Formats: sequence, C-alpha cells, structure tokens
Amino acid sequence: MNFQSSNGHGFPPTGWKRRDFEVLLDHIPAGVVVHGADSRAVYANRCARRLLGEAIELMRTYPADAGAVPLLRADGSPLPPDMNPVSCVLHRGRAVHDVVVGLPLPLPPKLRWLICNAYPLLDAQGRIAYVAVCFTECTELKRVEDSLLKSEERLRLAMQGSTDAPWDWDTSTGLVHYSDRWWEMLGFPPSQVERDPVAWRTQMNPDDMARVDAFVDDLMMSSDSTYSLEFRLRHRDGHYVPVLSRGFVQRDASGKGLRIAGTNTDLSAAKEAERRIHELAYFDHLTGLPNRRLLIDELSRILPRSTRNRQFGALLFIDLDNFKQVNDTLGHDAGDILLREVAERLRGAVRASDHLARLGGDEFVVVLDDLGAVEAEAIHEARSVGAKLLDALGRPHALGARPSISTPSIGIAMFGDGVGPGDVDQLLRQADLAMYRAKAEGRNTLRFFDPDMQAAVERQVELEHDLREAIGQHRFELYCQPQLGVDGRLAGAEVLLRWRHPTRGMVPPDEFIGLAESSGLIVPLGAMVLLESCRALARWAGHAQLREITLAVNVSAQQLREPDFVDQVLAILAATGAPPQQLFLELTESVFADNLDEACARMHALRAHGVCFSLDDFGTGYSSLAYLKRFPLTELKIDRSFVKDLPDEAHAGAIVDAILALARTLDLDVVAEGIENGEQRDFLVARGCRLLQGYLLGRPSPIADFEARFGAAEAV
Repeated sequence: MNFQSSNGHGFPPTGWKRRDFEVLLDHIPAGVVVHGADSRAVYANRCARRLLGEAIELMRTYPADAGAVPLLRADGSPLPPDMNPVSCVLHRGRAVHDVVVGLPLPLPPKLRWLICNAYPLLDAQGRIAYVAVCFTECTELKRVEDSLLKSEERLRLAMQGSTDAPWDWDTSTGLVHYSDRWWEMLGFPPSQVERDPVAWRTQMNPDDMARVDAFVDDLMMSSDSTYSLEFRLRHRDGHYVPVLSRGFVQRDASGKGLRIAGTNTDLSAAKEAERRIHELAYFDHLTGLPNRRLLIDELSRILPRSTRNRQFGALLFIDLDNFKQVNDTLGHDAGDILLREVAERLRGAVRASDHLARLGGDEFVVVLDDLGAVEAEAIHEARSVGAKLLDALGRPHALGARPSISTPSIGIAMFGDGVGPGDVDQLLRQADLAMYRAKAEGRNTLRFFDPDMQAAVERQVELEHDLREAIGQHRFELYCQPQLGVDGRLAGAEVLLRWRHPTRGMVPPDEFIGLAESSGLIVPLGAMVLLESCRALARWAGHAQLREITLAVNVSAQQLREPDFVDQVLAILAATGAPPQQLFLELTESVFADNLDEACARMHALRAHGVCFSLDDFGTGYSSLAYLKRFPLTELKIDRSFVKDLPDEAHAGAIVDAILALARTLDLDVVAEGIENGEQRDFLVARGCRLLQGYLLGRPSPIADFEARFGAAEAV
C-alpha cells in the first residue's frame, strides 16, 4: 500500500527498497502506521489495516489533532485530540511509550483497545519528518483488568461494610497477616498497633486454647478445605470478644496444609441477641424468674433424678389471695410492684439450690429437691419451707398510701422414690388442687395434696361431662313447689330443677347448679328451664285453678349478663304464648356484685313488657336500699335461714320484721320460704307476710303431679 506525504515526500525515504520494506512490516505481528509531519497517515502495514479498519482512511485524510478518529482513554473517557500519541510526538519532539487507547468500531467487537508506542523519525536536518506508531491489541487484557478492578472494588466495599476481619496464616513459615479490621475488632487502632505475629494466640482466652489447638491439629491432618470455629479474643479494655472464624485451607498435591486464610466475625451482638431470646423464651420479663417453659424443662430432669437417687422433693404452688382486688383498687402498676416484691421475697426465703418460677398472673412455684430419703422428714421440711413462705409473703407491702397485705395460699405436692407422679403436668395439677383446697379452707395457709382431692376433681370432671350431655338430651325434670296465701289458697309456684342421672339416680341441685355456673353451662340450662316454664304457664291459662297463679323461675346472674338475654325471654314468651305478667324471674343478690347498670337496664326492659322480678335469698348478699330503689322489683323472698329460727330466736324475728317493714315501704310483696311448722307460719302471718312457701304447705313435685293436684277443675 503506497502513501504520499502531504509535503510531497514519499514513504519510505529515498534509497529504501520499498518492496522489501513493506514485506518486512507486513510480517510484523503488530500494527505500524507512519504519519507525516502534518500528522496525516502515509503508511499502514497489514496488521494495522486489520486492527484499524475504516479509521485508516480518516487518519490519511485528517490531521491527528482534528479528532476525526475518536479515541478513548484507559478509563473510558474521550481522549482529547492534543493527547493523541502522534500529536504528542510532534509537539514534544520525543517518543511516547505504552499509551493505552480505545478505538470505537462500527462493528463487533465495537471497541478495540490498543497499546501504542510512537517514535519521531528525523530528516538530515534533524527535523521530524515522520512519526511511526506501533501498537498491539490488548482488548482481552483490558477486559480482564477491568474485571479484576471491579472485583477488587466490590471486595473493598464489601469489606468496608462488613464486620468481618480477614487474616492469612502461612503455616510453613508461621507468618500471619492481620487486616486492620482484625485489630480494630479488638479495640486497637491500626496506626497504634505493634504488630504481633502470634496475636491470635496471645490474645486468645486461655480456656479456649486447648480446644482451638486440638481443632487446628485435626484440621491440618484432615483433607477438609474449609473450617468454622468459635473462640474468644481479648479486647484492649480487658473483656473477651466472641468470634467466629471461617475460611479455607490451601493444600499441596499430597494434601498437606500450606496456608489457612479466613475471616473473624464479631459475635458479640449475635451472642447478646441469643441471650435476649433465651431470656424471652425462658424467663418472666416482669420478675426475672424462670417461666413455665423453663420450669417444665427443669422438672423433666429433676423428677427422674429424684426417683433414681431415692430422694424426695416437693413442689409448692403459690397463689396470692385477693390479687385481683389489688389491681382493681390500686391499679395494675401496683399489681406489678407487688409481683416483683413477691419474687424478691421468694428468692430470699429459699435455698440457692431450690428452683423458683412464675407461671403467670399471681401464680408462683417453688421446687425443693434433695429433701432426703425419708418421706416423713421430707414432708416436715416442705412444711417448714411453706410456713417460712407464708410468713415472708404475709408481711405488709408498700403499694400505696398505706401498707397493703396480700397473703398467699400454698398447695404442696410431694414427689420422688415412688411417691407422686412421674409426669410434670400431673405434679403441677396436684399442687394446684392442694392450693385450691388451701383457699377453700380459709386462705393464708398451706395444704398437702392427697388422693381424695384428685378423686373429687375426677368426679367433678365426670359430672360436668354428664351435665353437658344431659342438657343436650333434655334429661332434666321440672318440679314445682306451691306458694300459698294466708287464706290457704294457691297463689303461685316456684320452678325447681331436678336431674335424674341414669346411674347416680337423683342428683341434688346443690351438686350440679354450682357446677353449671362455674362451667358456663348455667346459660343453656337456664334457657331450657325458662322455655319449659313458659310452656307450663301457657297450658295453665286453660285451667280455672291455675290460670291466675304466678310462676317463679330462677335466673342466674350469668344469664342476666348475656347481651341477648332480653331478646331471649321475649322470644320465648312470644313462641309459647305465656302471659308475661305471671312470669316472675327470681334473681339472687349476686346481680348487685358487678355490671349494675347493665343488669338494671335489662330488668327495666323486661318489666316494660310485663315480666316481674323477685329478689331471692334477701338479706344474705350484697343488697342495699339504694339498689332496691333502682331495680324494678315486684317481690322479696325471706331466706329460709331467717325463717328456720322463728319464732324463738329474737334476732331472726327482728330481721323478719325489718324485711316486712321495708317491703311495705317499697310496696313490694313478700314470700317467706322454708316454712316447716305451724309456729313459723303463724308468726309470719301475724307480722303481715301474705305469701308462704315450705314443706309445711307443700313439697316440690313433678310439674305433671303439680298440675294434677292443683288443676283438677275442668278446663274453661
């Protein structure tokens, strides 16, 4: 390829053998371009033409500093035209070496990177006649370099943002490289560190040294290429930093370890989080005592050990008496203070080897193990500890303006050497039963579990199951007891519920009514009784002897508190057609205990539809004159506990007189129940009581018998 320089001089210079020269340059594995003094290209060898492509024509046509061929710097930014290697040689008069330039191309690879060297060629007068540019392609090298730079940058940024501390140990020479982060993790600023080549050993916790040495020995003898190990390094201020060391082992062809490199991660935050999670999982946040979960774990180990070692132990179940009252009167903050103080007193009252826990609410547990191999002595020791706890917890607490007393009730269940259950849950249930026995027998005391308690509970559970089944299958019978006027004529009746059990026979009401209330079954049971009673009232409307009488039906406080109680009663009245004015709903004084406004509103709503209300067992509960004025009552019932002592007991007579006087003042009828002899009847009639009820006047009988006895007249 022949070029002509712009000044008229040809290339190569005169005297050179052109053909030989061009053949030589075409065989060089590098690009060669010769530029004239005006910076235009006058010659390019075969490699240059391949690498530069169409850019050769632009170089021939335009000066180098014209920018016709856009070039890039090594960092990818545009190369200024005056920085073109040809321009640099022409302007400076000296060679340019190893300049990396990028050449954008219209076709793939789109961008070609070249390493350029440019040299001046002088004429006889010493002036620059030509500039020879030699270059080789370095596109792949540039790609690798860029990739490495990016990787290094990513690694640098990752290490800057990481808490990991790199290190490298050459096991053959013993030399260890520690990163700045390695020292910073231990509180040493890198600039102030006197580098200790064996710092990883001198800073290690002595308790970890043997374990770490054994691990490293095993690692070097194995074929493992990676490892993970935890140990502790001493911080500059003296405490130890838990670290996780992870990395790899470089081995030779025979598998011998040559180098160990890795990173240390500070586990302080992770260990603290681990500790916190453990506390949340196993400890009560309010008192700091172990919770139920940790207690059960400990008991799961204690019970088998006690049996194995033939040692007795005891579980003390503690419940604070009237804790709800503290919360209600002094507030929940005071309740929390009380619980924390109880925990502190428990800690001070038991041995360091004993186990404490808070189960929740105001329930605490103390576990005493290793009480000896003699059962009687173990029981004596458990009783002594229980008495000590009663004394410690029974002392006043400073919760408000004045000291407050909150006594405990304690149930104790023994275990070990064949005594007591091997099951944790059953042991807790036994101690819980004993605690409830302590509450039932006066509180502020302790009771030991005995099998009779368990038997009673099992009977209660079985009875509740049967009760639930009986409600679903309508196995109850309604009885009626007559209420007579002073003239001896039938004025009303009270519905009484009876349960004829298929195997137990007739179950007394005092056995199942309380159970129905405690289990919540009183609500469906009461609804069933009310429905059957209203059906009876509707039937009686067709009997001359029964059509005018009232029928009293007992309603529990739980029923009255039901949100839809009013709608239920009205729906039953509408469905049966019973006259509402002859339905007397009997309430006990427990309705005054709470939710007074709601109870009053529901009673007024039903009274507006004609339903009447009777207050049963008057004088034995919570009633006061203020309450009596608010409730729409029609009738009071004098409790049998006052009637049974008439007429001889003066105080009973005075109470009856007061009730009758109060009823006259409030314009209420009075029914005296429990009349069993003529003297009682005569006393009450003489005092002005107009309605009488009791065995003397008529025992309860099945409702069919009652109808047959008092409804003998023909239907009208």
